[in-house]
Amino acid sequence: MEQTLKQTWIWQSTAWPNFCWQASSVQPLLRECHKRMGTLTGKASLSSSEQASLDTLLGNILASSAIENEKLNAASVRSSLAKHLCISEVTPYPTSERSEGLAEMMADALQQHKQPLTMERLYQWHRWIFPEASQSTFQTIRVGELRGNEPMQVVSGRLDKPTVHFEAPSREILENELEGFINWFNSPEHNDKNSQTLDPLVRAAIAHLWFITLHPFDDGNGRLTRALTDLALAQGDEQSIRLFAMSGAILDNRKGYYDILEHTQKHAQEVEGKLDVTPWVEWFLGTLLTSVESAIATIDRTLAKTAFWQRYNDTSLSAEQRKVLNRLLDAGPTGFENGISAAQYQKVAKVSKATATRHLADLVAKGCIEKMPGGGRSTRYSTSA
Repeated sequence: MEQTLKQTWIWQSTAWPNFCWQASSVQPLLRECHKRMGTLTGKASLSSSEQASLDTLLGNILASSAIENEKLNAASVRSSLAKHLCISEVTPYPTSERSEGLAEMMADALQQHKQPLTMERLYQWHRWIFPEASQSTFQTIRVGELRGNEPMQVVSGRLDKPTVHFEAPSREILENELEGFINWFNSPEHNDKNSQTLDPLVRAAIAHLWFITLHPFDDGNGRLTRALTDLALAQGDEQSIRLFAMSGAILDNRKGYYDILEHTQKHAQEVEGKLDVTPWVEWFLGTLLTSVESAIATIDRTLAKTAFWQRYNDTSLSAEQRKVLNRLLDAGPTGFENGISAAQYQKVAKVSKATATRHLADLVAKGCIEKMPGGGRSTRYSTSA
C-alpha cells in the first residue's frame, strides 16, 4: 500500500493538472514557430496543390502509426484520404476498413475542428482506429470504451524487454480525469485563436501531454493523442495544419519523444502550486518547428523545380536526362543532395558508362547542370541555380 501512495508520476502531484512554463524559455521558440508557420503559408500559396496537401496528411497518418511500429498500406490510406477530403485521383487504389477509419479520423479532426470534443467523439475515433477489432468476437482490446481495471503502463522497445516510461492514472479516477481534460479543451478562453490567455501552440503542447498521460484506452492512445494534437493545431491555425506533418518529426526522433515524456512524468517540478512542464513545451515546439522547416524545404524544392523546367522545358533532352534531372531536383536530404556522379547517373538512367559520360557533358553544355568542386573520378554534378 505504501508503494501506491508514494508520488512517482506527474498525475499524483497535488498540483496536477495545473501546468505552468517559463516564458523566458518558451517565448523565443513560440515567436519562431509562428514566424515560420507564416512563411510556410505564404510559400504554399505560390505552389498551392491539393496533391501536396494530400501527401502531407498521408505522411502524418503513416508516421503516427509507424511510431507504434505499425506499417500501413500507403496507397490504400492515400485513396481513403482523397475520398474523404474530396480530392480527385486519377487511379484510386482499393481501400480497406482500416484505411477508411484512419482517413475518417483525420478528416474529422481537420474539417470538424470547430466542433467540441466529447467522449463520444473520442470513442468514435477509437472505433475508426480499430474497425476490425470492433467486429471480432475474439477481440483483445475494448473498442470504443475506456480501458479496464488493469494498470496501464506506457512502454516502448522490444516486447521481451520493454522500457516503462510511466504509468497512467488508475481506472477508478479515469472518468473524472477525462471530464476535467475535456472541459479544459473546450473552454472558450483556451480554444479561441483570438484569445490572449493561452497561445494555441502551447495549448496543443499541453493537450498532448495531458491526454497521453491519461492513456484512457487499452490501445491506440498514441495515435489518438496525435490526432487530438492535430485538432488543437487546426483550431489555432486552420491554414497551415495541412502543410506540415508533426508526426513525421516525432517519428524521426522517437527516442527523444519517449525520453521527454518519461522525464516530464517523473521530474516535473511544483512551482507555487503548479507543475512546471517547460522542458516538454520546449521539446514540443522544437519538434513542431522541425516539421514546419521540413515542409518549407519541400515547397522550396517544388518551386525550384517549377522554375527550372520553365527555363529548360523546351531544351532538347532525352528521356533519361529528364529522369535524372527530376531526381536531382526532387533530391532533398535523402536523395542526391550532394550532386550526382557519372556512376550514379549510369545507374539511375540505366545506360552504359559511355552514354552516361556523353549525357552529362551534354547537360553541362546546355547549362542544365554544372560541375561541383573536385575532379577526376570524384566529379559530381548539380542542377544549375
